Amino acid sequence: MAQVLEFKLPDLGEGLTEAEIVRWLVAVGDVVAIDQPVVEVETAKAMVEVPCPYGGVVTARYGEEGTELPVGAPLLTVAVGASEPAPEAESPAPAADGGPGETSGNVLVGYGTGAPAARRRRVRPATAVVTAPVEAPVAVAEAVPDRAGPVPVISPLVRRLARQNGLDLRALDGSGRDGLILRCDVELAIERMEQAVQAPAAPAPATATAPAPAPTTAPAATGAVTERVPLRGVRGAVADKLSRSRREIPEATCWVDADATELMAARTAANAAGGPKISLIALLARICTAALARFPELNSTVDMDAREIVRLRDVHLGFAAQTERGLVVPVVRDAQDRSAESLSAEFARLTEAGRTGTLTPGDLTGGTFTLNNYGVFGVDGSTPIINHPEAAMLGIGRIVAKPWVHDGELAIRQVVQLSLTFDHRVCDGGTAGGFLRYVADCVEQPAVLLRTL
Repeated sequence: MAQVLEFKLPDLGEGLTEAEIVRWLVAVGDVVAIDQPVVEVETAKAMVEVPCPYGGVVTARYGEEGTELPVGAPLLTVAVGASEPAPEAESPAPAADGGPGETSGNVLVGYGTGAPAARRRRVRPATAVVTAPVEAPVAVAEAVPDRAGPVPVISPLVRRLARQNGLDLRALDGSGRDGLILRCDVELAIERMEQAVQAPAAPAPATATAPAPAPTTAPAATGAVTERVPLRGVRGAVADKLSRSRREIPEATCWVDADATELMAARTAANAAGGPKISLIALLARICTAALARFPELNSTVDMDAREIVRLRDVHLGFAAQTERGLVVPVVRDAQDRSAESLSAEFARLTEAGRTGTLTPGDLTGGTFTLNNYGVFGVDGSTPIINHPEAAMLGIGRIVAKPWVHDGELAIRQVVQLSLTFDHRVCDGGTAGGFLRYVADCVEQPAVLLRTL
């Protein structure tokens, strides 16, 4: 007799209390191996593939794609031993060779059985469990009571679009191959649904002789709302953090224009010499760490409960990156100890992970100072909101050719606007101005940085 074990949503770390199911990687009836990813979830920090610590047959799934579950809620149930031969399946005790009760030692925070790590089994076809003594149909009815069969949808974006507009995908006929529901099918259904809602308002002109209030209430019946987007996942985390920053931090901003011609020339010369390429953001990060060594007040946080300013030794440098999932701020650890080449490599790694949605919670937390290169959006200046609980953020605008007085003569130079938003509780304008002026001096004359190395 197979042993049915319940796998619950584990604690994914960093104080996260819930996660949204983005995509199921297994179906009811599938055979899963130990540590095989079974579901992809989105937390307030990142996309995470959750591995199952049990090997066996999936008998139930709890929660549709798009459902938000709290930590500790059931994810799925697994019949351990269901895919084994009958004599082995009846063995009640865990076996060292991977019998029933086999579990993983490679677990996330907050779940696991404490059993020693066992070998992984190869995933077998789902047909191998047709005759297994597992009450799969009953479990399916309990886990997904309103679905007669799988909805032919592959794209999570299509599911999200339907969910946000209250559309039941089971009522649609897909235009794709084998009845696959495509985005155009969902958009067409939404359009028809909106037309149906607005249809009762069409006869309004025929009641022109009605009392005067009727025409004024007609627009309210159709409404002006086109979409309601839930504030959850990354978007919700950003909203919470920025709102808290504005509530708690008395921020101020100062800015200066700087001639970046020499910095651009230095980067070109360094890359022409061979070796790993150095990015511009890495050079600016190197300047930031040197400036923070001179003005450590800005690498700090405020503990209002203790009424203390906590100055930090290490610089964990965050940088704002725009991705398809929204704004994220990956963190380069111990930036003060890294060379320009090392910073370039780490920026490249984290940027690629952000684009592919593989940033871990650890990659997105623990920053002490943020570098915000909004120049990539083609803008010159900004007054960004501080990334709570940090104390400052350096903003960099686009580098553009402008008329500039250089050596007493008017010339065309590469000019950039630098802005510093800082927590006025940790320092006054003199410190913030000194930090920004030092950064600008290093941008204009990179040789200034050599004196601090």
